[in-house]
Amino acid sequence: QVQLVESGGGLVQAGGSLRLSCAASGRTFSSYAMGWFRQAPGKERELVAAISWRGGSTYYPDSVKGRFTISRDNAKNTVYLQMNRLKPEDTAVYYCAAARAVTVVTILNHYDYWGQGTQVTVSS
Repeated sequence: QVQLVESGGGLVQAGGSLRLSCAASGRTFSSYAMGWFRQAPGKERELVAAISWRGGSTYYPDSVKGRFTISRDNAKNTVYLQMNRLKPEDTAVYYCAAARAVTVVTILNHYDYWGQGTQVTVSS
């Protein structure tokens, strides 16, 4: 069992930056691939970044590539999402998720555990 708690969301102006953190419980955190998703009102939940269990591989969709960076610190049971050059269309609730896998996981239904989410609002 893994419990995930996100933090770091908030209100930021367009062009600004935020760093989200996701703290995981359990001693097996390093055995999980991790991902960050977001869901805007009226839209489906979408993947914005994913990382393999040791952090050697990452994935980003084109919508955030070059602006978002995912990283993890297995010693601290924490995964991060650094978001730069934020746009109003990045406004959403951001969720952290864990998958029982060693490689990058890009399919939503393959994630086993989810956090409660943190709101990110980007004003124009």
